Amino acid sequence: MVRNISSMIFCVSLTFSAVRASEPQFTFVSFDYPGAASTAPQGVNAQREVVGGYTDTAGKTHGFLLSGGSYTSLDFPGALVTLARGINNQGEIVGQHVDFGGLPGGGILGFLWQGGAFTGVIHPGHLNTIAVRITDSGVIVGCYHDSDTMGSMHGYMLSGGNYSDVAAGASMNNGALADGSITAGLWTDMMTGMTHGFLANNSGLMPFDFPFSTSTAAWDMNESGDVVGVYADAAKKGHGFLLVQGGLLSTFGIGTGAPYEFVSIDYPGAASTAALGINSKGDIVGSYTDSAGKTHGFLARRARRRQA
Repeated sequence: MVRNISSMIFCVSLTFSAVRASEPQFTFVSFDYPGAASTAPQGVNAQREVVGGYTDTAGKTHGFLLSGGSYTSLDFPGALVTLARGINNQGEIVGQHVDFGGLPGGGILGFLWQGGAFTGVIHPGHLNTIAVRITDSGVIVGCYHDSDTMGSMHGYMLSGGNYSDVAAGASMNNGALADGSITAGLWTDMMTGMTHGFLANNSGLMPFDFPFSTSTAAWDMNESGDVVGVYADAAKKGHGFLLVQGGLLSTFGIGTGAPYEFVSIDYPGAASTAALGINSKGDIVGSYTDSAGKTHGFLARRARRRQA
């Protein structure tokens, strides 16, 4: 099954509700892999187990699992680089590794980690594969590309041993409902060079943008259909965002058609913020860069609103 952007692009009116600026919108917890030069969480499950990547003081990037307050370093055997990107509620982890430098498109291959053992996730006939998320039903989403990282890049879904692709170039699936019926990701319009978030099903793809942004990328979606990602403002500063679903999912025949809401996510005092993972409880993980240029991880929960 091919999700074809040329066959159907949904149009939506991006109206959204706002939160009063005087109210704190999120509570944050900052964390770092012990002794790391940088820490970049990518995904979180309902047990608040977090996966991501860290760079050691020698400059090598490793994956990590944070579970029950303890860190485990993850390294694909023989790899130069390992990055863990998604974890489901069964503790299965997906990500990517690089074994040799200087290969076309980066030499990136996907992996699945189950019970301490790695297996490869490699899209047939393509040079590079990235595995970004795994759902509780074992659906894996991500992207593949060949000698470049743009025009030949396509989002894919791996379900029941079968691959289905987003036909549009420069696309990437980064989140999915458990059964894979709807995915979220990013798509770059090669005519304008602008990157948009999207939701997609078998009928087509619906781009969306954080209001007044210069680029938008969706990086995960939970079972409620809430989406997190990254947008850039007019000054090119990076912010995280939360898209609380309602009317968008009703476009696909799911939900009530209630209003939906975009909320900006900014770690206090950070130079930039990226929201990259969300679980079924609404916990959000990502990274922020401090004023000294160091990258740290965070876990955030949306604060309750005061009644008017």
